[in-house]
Amino acid sequence: MLLPSQIEEVIVANLDCVFIEVKGDDGTHFEATIVSSLFKDQSMIKQHQIVYQALGDMMKQEIHALSIKTITPEQWEEFNKS
Repeated sequence: MLLPSQIEEVIVANLDCVFIEVKGDDGTHFEATIVSSLFKDQSMIKQHQIVYQALGDMMKQEIHALSIKTITPEQWEEFNKS
C-alpha cells in the first residue's frame, strides 16, 4: 500500500517545492497541495504536467487518482495572510 509520505518524497526529490502536503488513506487515491516557483507563469495544465513528470511511472502504476492543487510561492504567501 502506497503512503502519502512516499508520494511526497518522490515529488520533493524531483521538484523544487516550497511546501508540499499529500493526503490519502486508501493507498490509491490522494490529494496533493504543492507550492513551487516552477508554477509561475504556467497554465494549470502545465503545472499539473510538471507534477506528473515528477511522479514518473507512479501515475501509471501505484497511484489510481491524484487531485492536485498547484500554487506559486506568491499565491501561497497571499493565501496565508488571510
